[in-house]
Amino acid sequence: MYLTQNSVLQYELLSNLRLFRAFVLLFAYIALLGGVVYLAWPQTETLDFAQPEEAKRLVNLFFFGQYMLASLMTPSFAAGAITGEKERQSYEMLLASPLKPGAIVLGKLLAALCHLAILMLCSLPIVMLCLPLGGVHYTEVLSAYVAMISSVTLSGMICLWASSFFSRTSASLLVSYLMILPLAMVGVLIWNGLGTQGTARVFFAMTIVPAVCFTLSAVFWFATTRRLLHPADFGSGGKDVVDLDNEAREAVGLYIKRDEFPDRLFAPPKRTTLLEDNSNPIYDKEMRSEIFSQGTLMLRLVIQISMLLALPIMAVCLYIFPQYAPWYICYVLLFNVLVGPVFSAGSVCNERERETLDLLLTTLITPWQMLWGKLLSGLRVSSVLTSFLMWPVLLACLMPVGYWANIGTMAGYFLIFGLTCLTTAMTALFCSTIFQKTSQSLMASYLVIITLFIAPLAARYFSETFFAGTQGAAVTRMASVTSPFAASFALPLEFDTDVRSDDSMTSGQDLDIFFGYVVVTLLYNGALLAIIVWLFQARWRVAD
Repeated sequence: MYLTQNSVLQYELLSNLRLFRAFVLLFAYIALLGGVVYLAWPQTETLDFAQPEEAKRLVNLFFFGQYMLASLMTPSFAAGAITGEKERQSYEMLLASPLKPGAIVLGKLLAALCHLAILMLCSLPIVMLCLPLGGVHYTEVLSAYVAMISSVTLSGMICLWASSFFSRTSASLLVSYLMILPLAMVGVLIWNGLGTQGTARVFFAMTIVPAVCFTLSAVFWFATTRRLLHPADFGSGGKDVVDLDNEAREAVGLYIKRDEFPDRLFAPPKRTTLLEDNSNPIYDKEMRSEIFSQGTLMLRLVIQISMLLALPIMAVCLYIFPQYAPWYICYVLLFNVLVGPVFSAGSVCNERERETLDLLLTTLITPWQMLWGKLLSGLRVSSVLTSFLMWPVLLACLMPVGYWANIGTMAGYFLIFGLTCLTTAMTALFCSTIFQKTSQSLMASYLVIITLFIAPLAARYFSETFFAGTQGAAVTRMASVTSPFAASFALPLEFDTDVRSDDSMTSGQDLDIFFGYVVVTLLYNGALLAIIVWLFQARWRVAD
């Protein structure tokens, strides 16, 4: 029943592996990794096998890229495995079937990981091409694949656990990313730290990593099966109305008081009085009823996980070693990249899914009111949540650490923070206007944002590593003006010798990147705003 007669596994495999997008994804994945290896291949006509440093660097780059791609793609396959059943209203029928909860979880897990397994196995011939260059033993390749498969399996179980707790794929996707990305970064740091100790790294990857991943996967496995065995959201087709007062009383951990400051900034209470004159009903509905209509569990988890991760990063990067302040800013920006699209990607798609968009456009509310009401509601929630991580930066300016002498740079950090919040919200709203389903809109938003923010940094690192001093490196440097991460490191950050250390420390002095980012971001958001207004006025996809 768990494998040979698992109807969930058979259905998921037949329905997913035959999709056209599965073949497109496979082609794009292999083409991307193959292109990286081709471009980074040694350009000399005669290879010097006595100097294997190039091969080691190439293989490490290959596995780093593959591991990060797998970590980013795992939630897209697994985070909606159970929430998709709830959204399709087939969750109750699935639980009423003769299948055991363990068989359901196993079927969903194997079906989700099957895509990633195919991608990783198809990349094996590419990495084998690097072995003749020398410097890399086949046992290192084997250990890397074992560690990667174990880590991806743990990521899949985390996604299934999150999917069992939420009724919307967007909430499950966000929590999954917040839990998976820190684990992925820790794995990369440990792997790089053991780079000079080949035997120790192979032993670590072949024994410790699988054991830890298996143990944690077992914990999430039992939690997920117990959730399916005793479902708390069973009996109403996934459309149950959450009693916010009762949820607040039974909440474990963070307690949100929606009628008090600062909680009312991002989660105001439901309206008990009439709407004021000249108020925007779309904005009021989105803020008070729509965004957190399924409860505040996702919001509480997001705040607790983000603050738990922020405390050590804040202590090290802002106060102990203030020259690393851009790294903390990058953490804040990464948090907004994950959180920002969630509150805006479904603003228009939800109207289509509920078949209320036609009715909404026939009201006296103008398209402009609909636009800024939905935009400001998502922007308000995401920016307030992210600002909780920015207030330590403001506090650091008031402390005798040396930031007051860099007040211009600190103001630049806040400007980058505001523009990033605007960009993530505007991109998500644009994708929500284009696509019909919230899951498609959210994944498209993440793809566009990653392309704008992270892809230029990867291209710049690649070109400076393998093509230093060439014209291609200069081109990729200018392309990084779309990334707020590059803009954060471009601002100068200097400390006096009598404040922190014996040497003057500088973060960066490339103001062209910073000002280029500001100009490009304003133009990008202005263009998206104009297109969205035109789509609203043209009633795009109204009857679809």
